[in-house]
Amino acid sequence: MFENRKGLGTFFAAIFVLGTLLSGCGGGQQGGGARATAVKAMNVLRQDTPLTHVYAGQIMGTDEVKIQSRVSGNIVEKYIVGGQSVTAGQPLYRIDSRQYESALLQAKAVLAQSEATLNNARMDLDRYQQLYASAAVSEQTLSTQQAQVNAYEAAVAANAALVRQAQENLDDTIIYAPMSGQLSVDDVAMGTFVSAGTTTLVSMGSSNPIFAQFSLSENEYLNFVEQAAKTGGIGGVVVELTLSNGSKYPIIGHIVTSDRALAAQTGTLTVKALFDNPDGLLLPGMFARVSLIGDTIPNAVLVPERAVQQLLGKSFVMLVGEDNKAAARTITLGEKIGSYYVVKDGLDTSDIVVVEGLTTLQEGGDLAVTMVTANEMGFSLEGDSSMFNTRELTPAQ
Repeated sequence: MFENRKGLGTFFAAIFVLGTLLSGCGGGQQGGGARATAVKAMNVLRQDTPLTHVYAGQIMGTDEVKIQSRVSGNIVEKYIVGGQSVTAGQPLYRIDSRQYESALLQAKAVLAQSEATLNNARMDLDRYQQLYASAAVSEQTLSTQQAQVNAYEAAVAANAALVRQAQENLDDTIIYAPMSGQLSVDDVAMGTFVSAGTTTLVSMGSSNPIFAQFSLSENEYLNFVEQAAKTGGIGGVVVELTLSNGSKYPIIGHIVTSDRALAAQTGTLTVKALFDNPDGLLLPGMFARVSLIGDTIPNAVLVPERAVQQLLGKSFVMLVGEDNKAAARTITLGEKIGSYYVVKDGLDTSDIVVVEGLTTLQEGGDLAVTMVTANEMGFSLEGDSSMFNTRELTPAQ
């Protein structure tokens, strides 16, 4: 057994020596004629760059309303189907009106009776006034009759109000569209019993124009207001939408309203931007990225995000140095805009950065450089450069 262990030790020692010799040979080869690493590189950009702030947003209709009946009863006629577009004043439903017709007739009968009683009381009052003038009745009798006339007049006014209420209830058995817009598909069926002010018959809303709602933090809001003051106010800020499938909505919008206070739970401010929606493509409930185009940074130095590497809290890029040698450079990053970072310090337009082939690249290594352009690499200052569609739409005014 001892001999076997001695043999294994000799075997592993031989492997170690062989590996050392091969490593030495490899090192000599690298020092002499190492193969250059193939990379793609491009020049650092310098240009005026607009700041773009992107927020998660949701599409909302400009007018959303739940249509409910003012009276109770069974639906006996339905004039619409769910999902259709309607105009303001168009009839939607009719509720069984028989009980309301009866109530109106009864209210009119009570009113007529009270009016007849009032007329008799007024004739008696005229007679008492004549008798009082000839001292045939006392002043007390005349005052009592005047009080009765006043009471009957009040009764007539009350009964007239009941007639108007009964007429309104009868009129309310037909439900009309309060505005122009599109109905939801969750409309109730004919024959359904609806309760006044409780049952939602159908909901509807207007989707042209339409809102995109998003939220700003407190610091973002303060910075935003400061920037907006320089560009002509909040209404002049350009707002763009990128939809959930990555396509860009071609119509720009503008901010029209914001909440009066920060939300207590999140500390954010709710803001709404208005967009024209002529084709009805934007639907309430959709999610989208809302981009606010802010100030322009003059002569900004830009480097592709793909070229930037992070290590121990530091940011650096690989440059094509002298004799096509790889050289690392520490940089200070600013805002991220589209496919680029704004570089505050560390780079100049004379530098050439490596944008592809960084995986196995080491500082000081030889480079086989292929120069590329931003278009060839698909880099853009916009978050998404895909086209929305081929139709030409009218931008919001």
